[in-house]
Amino acid sequence: MWIEHRSLFLEELLRMEGRGGLQEVPCSDCGGSSPEFKCEDCFGIDLRCSSCITAAHQRHPLHRLQKWNGNYFKCATLKSLGLRIQLGHTFGQKCPNPRRAFNDNFVVMDSYGIHEVLLDFCDCVEAESHTQQLLRIAWFPSTTADPKTAATFRLLEEFHLLSFESKVSAYEFYSALVRRTNNTGLAPVKDRYESFMRMIREWRHLKMLKRSGRGHHPNGVDATEEGDCAVLCPACPHPGKNLPDDWEKVPRAKSWIYALFLAIDANFRLKRKIVSSNTTDPSLSCGWAYFVEEGAYKELLAEKVDVLQEKSTCSSHNAVNMADMKTSRGLAATGLGTIDCARHNLKRPNAVGDLQKGEKYVNMDYLFFSTLRHTSLQTLNVSYDIACQWHKKLWQRMTAFPISMHFDFVSKVIDFFVPKFHLPAHIEKCQTTFSFNFKRGVGRTDGEAPERGWANINPVASSTKEMGPGARRDTLDDFFGDWNWKKVVGLGTIMLRKMKEALPERTNQQITLNDLEEGLKEDYGGVLDQWRMQVEAWEDDPRQPNPFERNADIITLASVRLALAKEDEAEIQSGSCLALHEDCSPSVLISSGLELEEQQRRLRADKAACGLHATDTQQGKLVEQSNSLQRRIEAWVKIQALYMPNISALRLSDQATSTNMTSVPSSETFKLWLPSQIGRSAPCDERLQRTEWRLRYAQGHDALRSLCSSLRAQTAVLKYKDRNLRGQGANTRARNTLKTIDARIEAAASRYEGAHKALVILGGLLAETGWQSSLRPLNRQDIRSMSDLLWGESEGRRKLSWIWNMRGAGGSEKDDTGGLEDMRIKWCKARARAMRWGEEVELLQEEMRRILAFLMWEAACWDKRQDSVIPTSLEHQDGCVAYAKRQAFLRRELAASFEARWAETLAQPDNINDID
Repeated sequence: MWIEHRSLFLEELLRMEGRGGLQEVPCSDCGGSSPEFKCEDCFGIDLRCSSCITAAHQRHPLHRLQKWNGNYFKCATLKSLGLRIQLGHTFGQKCPNPRRAFNDNFVVMDSYGIHEVLLDFCDCVEAESHTQQLLRIAWFPSTTADPKTAATFRLLEEFHLLSFESKVSAYEFYSALVRRTNNTGLAPVKDRYESFMRMIREWRHLKMLKRSGRGHHPNGVDATEEGDCAVLCPACPHPGKNLPDDWEKVPRAKSWIYALFLAIDANFRLKRKIVSSNTTDPSLSCGWAYFVEEGAYKELLAEKVDVLQEKSTCSSHNAVNMADMKTSRGLAATGLGTIDCARHNLKRPNAVGDLQKGEKYVNMDYLFFSTLRHTSLQTLNVSYDIACQWHKKLWQRMTAFPISMHFDFVSKVIDFFVPKFHLPAHIEKCQTTFSFNFKRGVGRTDGEAPERGWANINPVASSTKEMGPGARRDTLDDFFGDWNWKKVVGLGTIMLRKMKEALPERTNQQITLNDLEEGLKEDYGGVLDQWRMQVEAWEDDPRQPNPFERNADIITLASVRLALAKEDEAEIQSGSCLALHEDCSPSVLISSGLELEEQQRRLRADKAACGLHATDTQQGKLVEQSNSLQRRIEAWVKIQALYMPNISALRLSDQATSTNMTSVPSSETFKLWLPSQIGRSAPCDERLQRTEWRLRYAQGHDALRSLCSSLRAQTAVLKYKDRNLRGQGANTRARNTLKTIDARIEAAASRYEGAHKALVILGGLLAETGWQSSLRPLNRQDIRSMSDLLWGESEGRRKLSWIWNMRGAGGSEKDDTGGLEDMRIKWCKARARAMRWGEEVELLQEEMRRILAFLMWEAACWDKRQDSVIPTSLEHQDGCVAYAKRQAFLRRELAASFEARWAETLAQPDNINDID
């Protein structure tokens, strides 16, 4: 459509380069002939003479002019026409004692460009300072001592908002401003970049103080305490602000409704180079918003610099440690640690601090205890991706912190969680113990709030990493404050969306649970009450047996070998041992055969890894391994001939049918002829078959566990690499780690496939059944992590690979123990889902009430501030009162808007009883 009119648009653009039909038109003001000047920023297009256009711009001294030189319009300035700007007096009033700016040349930065103007300060006896005179006309001076440069409030506000939304750096913005002033390079613009950086930093700081009400405090800005300038989360519980007076007397069963949800995380994108120092570049605030007070923080870290951090016992964190290839060389801070509101994704007061090298406990502990000083709640739910390790000695480590940071954890209810997206990377026990899905009183919280916030702040890393320590903290404080405010004004939409999702889900999950219980009554009615008592006991006391975990013994190759050795011991003591070799019983023979088979598999993998161009050293090591394995096989074959005398004939027959009869099989391809390989082709002692079946069954379970563990490690490394690693070196080392993990995954899969193939053969010979339910055929698409999706799957239709449902039932699976456990876990999870959605509705209702109450509390605070300010003049008092009234009105309007938006949804009837 527009293409058809393209020529018209181009024609009009070119028309504006000329006088646009005004060639013979006189001056639009005085009617004089040959007007030469037009203004780019005034409305409409008309031509004026020099005196008229100067008079017309007495109130618009920063407009851009153009002068017709007979051929085209050329840039002109009001300064060149003699326009002088007088400060300190009302418009039109002549100053009896003007004082020209330094060198009669003042630089003003504005949205239209960088201007040089003629400026006169008022130097009368009663005149304000030069700084005040500039501020009175909304110009921000670059310095308080004889200012020569200023920026308009309009420009600072424009950059301020633009930096929040587009993350444009000050350098990029200033460069664009220079090009808007002159885009040819023929008329160089005075460099005021450093002045602009200083002014925008001061502007950010002043805006923070103004919006937090510090300008209304009777004791002034210096009375500001730590955390006073932070934008608080209205939906979180704040005693004395948005909680009922008797909230502490609520029954224990309902105390979870007043819990505080915290989420801990670190970000290694927001690093800072070793630029400047705290002495040269101190922060303008001392822990007044989101960052902790730097002096006390660094002092404590210096005391703990030699403290060793305990090793992790969770497999995923070992993998993360392997991938942690970051270096602190050239960096003053390798990243940031933060404590966020886990349900609403707002930064907490005094909960942000620099990390010096990695995500050390001492850093995160300090931030955690620092922000807890701002709450007196009795129930805490803490989410951290390494909570399973971090929480173990947390209270012991707290004793080393200052008394002011100590936390009365004994009298409080504190639960620790791992965020839902991070949970699959943890070992199986962590996945039930620290899951948001299974614990009571957390609703549908996922704990991933910080991850969503990083996406907003990460783009500023490229500019903040070059800043000094104080400038960086002030800048990030401002960004966090803006993030919090955007969240506050968006709560009306966010809470409504969550409630609309939660109400039908609560109904659906309750119906699903009711249907499941109705179906279970016939076969499991007797144990249903027992399951309910068990899960409620665990919810009340996590030290009780976890109903979401399987109680059956875990099958391992080592445990089966131990059982076989004890059986041999019993036969020896009873005199019924039929061993044909003094050092090797039948069970030892088969067990040794499986070990040789595994060594063959490893040797084949090592040779494949070397490729076609192996070095002499590599080839030498492989030959040595092959020779050693060949000697073990030969010794084993001699003993095998005693227990399986027909093996020699099978080997000769196999060689006779081989395509290459003259070649001798290498050690890694030598066929061992275990009972499963013989099958029905030759007779074999059933005892040997039974022994191999037991060992293969355990080997299959061992291989699955190894496969799952490696997949968890792979997930953790990939996640860590994506979030934190930048640069070719770090990524190359991480890829090498992933290559090693991939090799372990392939080895475990190959070992499982061999065990499964043997079980299929032996199961038919021994009439073993039931084992197929837990040891199924392994396809390539089955080898995936918990969080991976198949092609065409969505999150709502995700199907978990069967390898993650492996049952560890002891002995034979012919009994119904495994099935009973499966049904118990299925019922427990269905009950948990119904309860979590029910809790989510209750939490959302309470949070909506708290939001409205908090906004009204804030409005009342602004009402009080009208009278608390100590004005320096009537004008100052008038401004303070007007601002306080506007802020109070804004809070009440937000509350009214939210309440009206939620009214229809909250009026829906509640048809489902709570699950108790």
